[in-house]
Amino acid sequence: MPQRTIRFRIRQDGLVEESVEGVSGESCHELTKNLEEALGSVQKSDSTAEAYKRPQNQSQRIPAELI
Repeated sequence: MPQRTIRFRIRQDGLVEESVEGVSGESCHELTKNLEEALGSVQKSDSTAEAYKRPQNQSQRIPAELI
């Protein structure tokens, strides 16, 4: 499983900037939803290139002869 990282930067004016790395597709919004609600209102949201990638399926098929 790839490493997922959430970074926060608290600016001098009190605004909090959040960036998510290692998460593909829309799942980054699901991952950070509760954090954003706890911090307050979201003023701006920009998607990175990772947001447009399709999430990779982590499942594997096992050949019948190995079962």
